[in-house]
Amino acid sequence: MARANRYQVSDGKLVLILQEEEKGWYSVTAPGHPGVNTQARSIQEAFRMARDAMAALAESRRDLRRFEKAPRRLRRTG
Repeated sequence: MARANRYQVSDGKLVLILQEEEKGWYSVTAPGHPGVNTQARSIQEAFRMARDAMAALAESRRDLRRFEKAPRRLRRTG
């Protein structure tokens, strides 16, 4: 099995690693931002999708911090 091509690209602000997948897709990760993992069909889309993933991850982390600070009686269990 041939090894998939892997590319490192940057727009001057964000560094991404793109790995070729099947049917023209790229698997996209951002080494400077753990947890960012998405897919795209082009480099432009990769940057857009990575930024969207970064925003969603940041929002999720904010929600988690709010939950952790909430009084126990307000937290749902189960």
